[in-house]
Amino acid sequence: MGKFKFGVNLWGAEDRADWVAKCLRAEALGFDVISVPDHLGPGRNAPFPALTMAAAVTQRPRVGTLVSNVPFYNLALFAREVATTAKMTGDRLDLGLGSGHMKSEFDDAGLPWTPAKERIAHLAKSLDHLRGHFDDEGITPPPLLIAGNSDGVLSLAAREADIAGFAGLRQAPGKPPGTFQLDDAERMDERVAFFRSHANGRDPELNMLVQQVVVTEDRRAAAESWREEVQDQDGLDVETLLETPQLLFGTVDEIVRQLEERRERYGFSYITVFQPMLETFAPVVKELSGQ
Repeated sequence: MGKFKFGVNLWGAEDRADWVAKCLRAEALGFDVISVPDHLGPGRNAPFPALTMAAAVTQRPRVGTLVSNVPFYNLALFAREVATTAKMTGDRLDLGLGSGHMKSEFDDAGLPWTPAKERIAHLAKSLDHLRGHFDDEGITPPPLLIAGNSDGVLSLAAREADIAGFAGLRQAPGKPPGTFQLDDAERMDERVAFFRSHANGRDPELNMLVQQVVVTEDRRAAAESWREEVQDQDGLDVETLLETPQLLFGTVDEIVRQLEERRERYGFSYITVFQPMLETFAPVVKELSGQ
């Protein structure tokens, strides 16, 4: 069971000064990793330039994609981007890879939306391509994070990744692509067990991408509010939500205990929160850093 490590997924910035301020604030609050998602839309940063800047203005945190949407890319050009970023960040890069899950973004980019099996195959192919490029350039490969929820992505992560990323979201059956349901605690047990069954004795670090953090004296009210906000699309009752590992509701002490319990249960020692939770989650980082 590893020591806790904490990351923040920064979505974007108004300008250079805003981005620098966010990165410096994350470092000052004790976060270990600054990551950037790979999404299209207003205010979204291109990941690799943003990460290069993040590494340039900070001293301690690692930087990484969470995650690169590999089917967006020509693999030769992608390998060049990754290798250059690895060099420009002083080997502080963690390379996060995924198979893509938002059909609307592929539509916006004018790219074909292929079946999940084909997107996962493209992801798997990228690993050999990247490793070959690193060898040609004489670059030490950055730590590899592979994130997803499907059997195909989790089995690939179990075989290949240094870090396996869990978001606990799955495509809602019968709904348009990009409509997600939240895995409850028991489903997460099953996903982690599936992952471990394919790891062949390997013990990668496990990352949990937390969907919501609310510091409050009333955990039940916070869970109910979240349930209303997402319009109860998962049909999960409040008691179930309170035990769901992707949600953190309670006082700082209660959230600390939740994370300790979930590390013991699932092995999640690397915890990432989204940009809006940066300040809210900071007291928890302070309590658990290095433990």
